[in-house]
Amino acid sequence: MTAVFASILALMFIKLSFNVIRFRRKNKVSLGAGGVDELERAMRAHGNFAEYVPLGLFLMGALELNGAPLTLVALLGGLLVLGRYFHAKGINEPPPEFTNRVRGMKLTFAALGLSASANLAWVGYLVVTSI
Repeated sequence: MTAVFASILALMFIKLSFNVIRFRRKNKVSLGAGGVDELERAMRAHGNFAEYVPLGLFLMGALELNGAPLTLVALLGGLLVLGRYFHAKGINEPPPEFTNRVRGMKLTFAALGLSASANLAWVGYLVVTSI
């Protein structure tokens, strides 16, 4: 299950990468954002994705490897994908509209927090039942 969500997120990452490349070419900026707002937003959407997704996938993978129900792993993966989608959509919209960006971070934090909690609970359950 984690592999499916890792694949979906990898495709999203490629799309965000291509957005950065497109704006770099359009604005002839090789390093940094060059003061170009749309490039700055594309860079942050890409960077923010790269900052949060690995931890989410790690937590999902750990849960799956420890034998948690695949429906639980899928639910957490769905939250992470939705969170990253809404955040990227929101950050690439010109300010001051932050609704999707905030929604995306809430979903992302929910995915991370629930994944961490599920890992602790599941491993605790495995330890207790193995005694």
